Amino acid sequence: MRIAIDVMGGDHAPDKILEGALQALPLLEPDDKLILVGNKELIAPHIAHTSQHDRIQIEHASQVITMDDSPIEAIRGKRDSSIVRMVKFGKEGHADAMISAGNTGALVAAGVLMLKPLAGVDRPGIACFLPSVKGGVLLCDAGANIQPKPAHLYQYAVMGSIYAKALGKSAPPPSPTVGILNIGSEDEKGTQLVKDAKALIQADPSINFVGYVEGRDIPRHPCDVLITDGFTGNVTLKVTEGFTTAVLQALQKEAMSDADFAVKLKPFLGRALKQYDHEEVGGALLLGVQGLFFKVHGSAGARAIKNAVVAAKAVGKLDVNAAIEKRLAKGA
Repeated sequence: MRIAIDVMGGDHAPDKILEGALQALPLLEPDDKLILVGNKELIAPHIAHTSQHDRIQIEHASQVITMDDSPIEAIRGKRDSSIVRMVKFGKEGHADAMISAGNTGALVAAGVLMLKPLAGVDRPGIACFLPSVKGGVLLCDAGANIQPKPAHLYQYAVMGSIYAKALGKSAPPPSPTVGILNIGSEDEKGTQLVKDAKALIQADPSINFVGYVEGRDIPRHPCDVLITDGFTGNVTLKVTEGFTTAVLQALQKEAMSDADFAVKLKPFLGRALKQYDHEEVGGALLLGVQGLFFKVHGSAGARAIKNAVVAAKAVGKLDVNAAIEKRLAKGA
């Protein structure tokens, strides 16, 4: 498998991105290859001492899309940026998966403008996992499409179900349970968007729809797949990250004040950090485009990049895109 990595994207680029990529290499199969996209002069010193040069390819990119750049303008104006060069590799079939911690808007724009959509998909959606008592709820969309149509949410329900089932992160058959994020569980509540999306999803007997879901119920795992618009999904994701981080930090602070308590709490904190730390997740997949396109948190460190590379390899074996096209192309 050929995995392209945007070395220049993210708050800690390029050092931590390169560190994570090199940490992931021994975890892959011998014939897997990393394509490091970015400033060649910055990349070369990091890989000078590795013994696996034959598995690493450097693709020079002279420009960088920053977090402050306008997504569309940056994609069109910075043709030699690491993001554009990376996605171009995917488009031309030279990379099987793409990973970046860079500007989310630019990444989505590149995915939409440069990569072909899967048959039957109108707009891609970012799929990520929110922590829950059963390991995680797959949320889609987490920021790709902030003004979706009901048909887009229906497509997210289909794609999310297929992805969750392929990962083995769903209830037993018949299929993963699907809910729509709303301000209440009652039928009369919500915007016209969620009501119309609900009608489309309910009309498809292949979707195991369980109704509306309130935000406070997410940690209880009310469903395997949770559908919403990109604006609400992104806010939900970041509130969840912030709240869980604050709780874990408070527990750590209490533990430090009592040595005996710290000894007892340490195993729990280790498990909690592993479950709630975004660096353990391995990135969010942009569902609905050709290739495997993973968005990693902008603050990603080496561990997050390493896990994203490993996740890309694992997802690559599942052939999720083929299953999505087979399902959605029927109605295209």
